[in-house]
Parts: sequence; C-alpha cells; structure tokens
Amino acid sequence: MKILVRGTNWIGDAVMSVPALRELRRIFPDDQITLHTRSWADGLFRDADFIDELVTFDKHRWKIKDIYDNSQFLRDDGYELAILLPNSFESAITSYLSRIPRRFGYNKDARGLLLTDPIAVPEWKNRRHEVFYYLGLVAEIEKRVLGRETVSQAMPDLTLNVSDERKTAARDVLSRAGANLSKKTVAMGVGSTNSRAKRWPADRYARLSDRLKTELDANVILVGSKDEKDVSAAVAELCSSSPINLTGETDLGEAVAILSVVDLLVSNDMGLAHVAPAVGTGTIAIFGPTNPETTRPFGVNAEVIRKDVECSPCMLRDCPIDHRCMTRISVEEVFGSAKEKLTQSRLDAETQSFLDEIN
Repeated sequence: MKILVRGTNWIGDAVMSVPALRELRRIFPDDQITLHTRSWADGLFRDADFIDELVTFDKHRWKIKDIYDNSQFLRDDGYELAILLPNSFESAITSYLSRIPRRFGYNKDARGLLLTDPIAVPEWKNRRHEVFYYLGLVAEIEKRVLGRETVSQAMPDLTLNVSDERKTAARDVLSRAGANLSKKTVAMGVGSTNSRAKRWPADRYARLSDRLKTELDANVILVGSKDEKDVSAAVAELCSSSPINLTGETDLGEAVAILSVVDLLVSNDMGLAHVAPAVGTGTIAIFGPTNPETTRPFGVNAEVIRKDVECSPCMLRDCPIDHRCMTRISVEEVFGSAKEKLTQSRLDAETQSFLDEIN
C-alpha cells in the first residue's frame, strides 16, 4: 500500500509529530510511506529512518493553482491512504482532489465532508501534550484499517537522526566561525518568529552569555532564522564578550546538524527548542505566555523554566502589561540549570569513555 502523510506547518509541530510517524512505520512495516510537507522540512527529515520518501512543496498563501497542481501531482502517484497531520482545510481539499481512496484527519475547520474517515477531536486536546494528538490519529487508523489497538500503548519516540557527514560539516562550520571545539559549546535561541511575548529579555541573554563564557569557559553560539537576526544582534551588542552569531546564516538542515553537536541549547519557546532534544542535545526552554503542558519540548533531556504567574498561559503575542512571566525568571536560575546540565554531560562523557576503554 502507498501511504501519503501530509506534514505539519511549523518546526515544533513537525518534531512533535515524529512519534506518530514512527508508529506509522511500525504498524505498516512493508508499505511505502511518503511524507508530503513544506520544503523547509527537508532539513529535519533528511536522515529519517521511518519514511521511504520525502516530497516537498512551497506554500504561496493558499493559491488555488497551487492546490490544483499539488493534487494532480499526487493523483498521478496512486496513493491509497492519506493521513493529514495538520488541521487545515487546504490539506483536506488537496487530498480530496488527489482522489486518494481513504483520507484520515481530524474533523476540524469544516472539512469533515472532504475526508472518508473524519476523526473527532479528542476531548483532552488542550490538556495533554501535542505528541499524543498526532499519536491519537495514527491509533485510530490502526484500529479502522488493521483492526488492532497497539499504538495507544506506545512510548513516544521523538528521535531524529543526523548523519555523521552532517555532524562533521556542522563542526567545520563552528570551527570556521571561531569556536574552540575542545570547549563546551552552548547554543542560544534568543528569538521567536511569531511572538515577542515568548522572548526572555535580551539583556538577560547577554548576561547569561557572559557568565557561560567567563565562568564555564564555554563557546556561546546564537542560532535562529533570518527573521530573528535583529534580536540576536541586540543580544550580541549587549554582551561584554561577543558570542558567535550564526542567526540567519544557516538553513534549517544546517541548524539541526549544529544542534546535534553542541552540548546545550538555551532558548525561548521556539522550533529549535523541540529540535535539540530530538537530536540528543540537552535543552533548557524558557516559557512564559504558552502552555508547557501541551507544547513543551518532549524528552528526558529537556527542561522547562517558567514562573507560575496569574496571567500565564495567556497565549498572547505581545504582553499588554509588564511581561512578568518572563522578567521574573532570573539569569542566576537559568545559569544554574545550564551549569548543572553541562557538568552532567561531562560526567556522562567520562563514564562512556571509561566503559569504552574497559570493553
């Protein structure tokens, strides 16, 4: 059977859908699974071992011609089952026009009539982590197509593979940018493209950077997209000792590889905060206006720092009052967590080196 999966529209959502994609591969081990997703997602899924094919497209603001062209392209490939991870109407009409015989997706945005198998949105949607929302869709597919119920018992696995070649290239990028690779390296994601309220103040990131460099002798790397260059520049300007600023200088694939070779990421609630733990890197995510219960970075190597203030989570893009959810988080608290994680990673590395020697 040829299975088409429509991917999500944001980096964080794409990472949170990985457990569902892994379960899809487990329950359909011999079928062809194609991920149809935005072109930027190639940087995330390039080395994925749970899909057979990656087909990308560029989105141009809901143009009818794009929908028609996409649907005709997919129709010619003869898919038999479509799974829509996003809730958009556009993804449903594209699969409908592709004439894929069975089309699964959550019944949102008045798109139920376009799906052969509309799935009711679970009542716990706003109380459980988003990874279970995507897993729930695959669980329903397993029940309806295979007559089994094993997905609901699965432990979510968000692991994303990064090839050795990409890791080597990432180390070269860091070295050429001025990083001393014999030292610990901390990446900082100081922006967030869709919300200023998610940003921990620039002066605090600057003080954190200075302490990481002077007290822990670590490299500090600023990472992010081109849309976040301004805030990274503001942080760098406030630092006493300039960090290495790679914001906007890499594509997503290069950023993913860089995060796989650094020792720690400290960031706001942004896409890269989900990527880092998925590629095995310790992560500290600073949360304010958003809900960590549903959208925190998922993994044992990820920590959320937040303050329980009366107006959070508000989900607003700009704070209308004093930004207390962020300003009450101190540099000392974040530095202490970073120091602990870096110390633990050193001890883990020493333990592994010892085990390698005795074996």
